Amino acid sequence: MDYTPAIKNRLKRVEGQVRGILKMIENEKDCKDVISQLSAARSALDRSIASIVAENLQQCLTEQSDRGEDTSEIVEEAIELLVKSR
Repeated sequence: MDYTPAIKNRLKRVEGQVRGILKMIENEKDCKDVISQLSAARSALDRSIASIVAENLQQCLTEQSDRGEDTSEIVEEAIELLVKSR
């Protein structure tokens, strides 16, 4: 699968968030603020996972459909990936 620049940029933003959280911890910021930022980073990662799975699913479905193959297994795999990510 080719990972789009949008996906890479999304993960770079998450990386920046995590660095910011570490800095907050080093500066002994309030627990509530740290947890809030951790939650935001986790949500961003969840959206990244969903985006990657969706793009991969679309690509695989198109390829298999073009070849006249059954696509139900690909859909099941995508669902498993999303369930495992939580």
